[in-house]
Amino acid sequence: MKLAWSIAVRFLVSSRGQSVLIALGIAVGIAVQVFIGSLIGGLQASLIDTTIGRTPHITVASSSEDRLIGDWQPKVNRLETNADLTAVIATITQPAFTVVDGRFETVVVRGLPLPEADRIYQISDGIIDGAAQPGEILVGRELAADLDLGVGDALVLLTGAGQRNEATISGIFDLQVASLNRSWVITDPGTVQAWFGLDDRVSSIEMQVKDVFAADTLAAAIASEIADPDLKVSQWKEDNEQLLVGLQGQSTSSLMIQVFVVIAVSLGIASVLAVTVIQKSRQIGILKAMGIRDRDASWVFLFQGLILGAIGGIVGIALGLGLTLIFATFVVNPDGTPLVAVLIELPFVIGSGLVAVVAGMLAALAPARRSRKLEPMEVIRSG
Repeated sequence: MKLAWSIAVRFLVSSRGQSVLIALGIAVGIAVQVFIGSLIGGLQASLIDTTIGRTPHITVASSSEDRLIGDWQPKVNRLETNADLTAVIATITQPAFTVVDGRFETVVVRGLPLPEADRIYQISDGIIDGAAQPGEILVGRELAADLDLGVGDALVLLTGAGQRNEATISGIFDLQVASLNRSWVITDPGTVQAWFGLDDRVSSIEMQVKDVFAADTLAAAIASEIADPDLKVSQWKEDNEQLLVGLQGQSTSSLMIQVFVVIAVSLGIASVLAVTVIQKSRQIGILKAMGIRDRDASWVFLFQGLILGAIGGIVGIALGLGLTLIFATFVVNPDGTPLVAVLIELPFVIGSGLVAVVAGMLAALAPARRSRKLEPMEVIRSG
């Protein structure tokens, strides 16, 4: 093995220009793979965060006539022990009307337990004025602007049963979604239960999961565990089929790019090593006549493929990361944020480098087999 390694290095050095060109070709291919993979990964993460980042991934709701869940606390306690869930909260959602200067506006009153609800909705981070206070309400920026209200003002809420409730606005939020900012009125669950006469009942149990793409599997497991015909378990994939199609399309395009990169790298290495077998056939014949084994002759070319793949992979990773950082730094929005977020994942980057190494070894198989079959005396006689 040591002799084969030394000969492989000598062959590569003796054809320095050829070796540099093929290593550079491998590097460019791996750089493209790292850059495109990081770009698509960042785009997918951005789409997921924008679409479902501030929404529950799994929801347990009641299908009974009153649409309410009783005896909900044991269910929440049991779900909180599930390591695949990052957030579990019981929420209340009720429609209401606001009355300001004789104007009626339809709103959605949400009873959310802060700060637990921040793990899903990030409400505290979205408060742009004031702060959440027990018994008081938070309203969205658009709703406050439409009704010309601010922190400290009172808002009258009318329930469907005609009950009148007056609450003080303690804060104004911006959840980056205009429809929510215009319709949501947020307070603590106990206040909503008192206003609407719900006793100790909630509208839904909402959850977020570690792996968003496993939400359907988890939802099915939760439904089996709850086993209540009056409760329905839904998950985000049911209402976001177009998003899933888009994400699958991005993943497929990324995979196709990686496959073509591997093919290009393999063909490049194989062609160079095939030519090397012809160029070095006389030397190989002499080495075999001196006693080198067929197996070691094969390893000469396998080692060349390994070396070329390793050098090309390392340089390609460096080029790909550099290109990714340059793109993230200079291709930006007017406010300085990246136009397209990139996601650099260490396993993917290392995997891309290993692809070059494996492709180099595989591409070297055919030249290695050819060198193994060379007959020393015939090669030497033919010159």
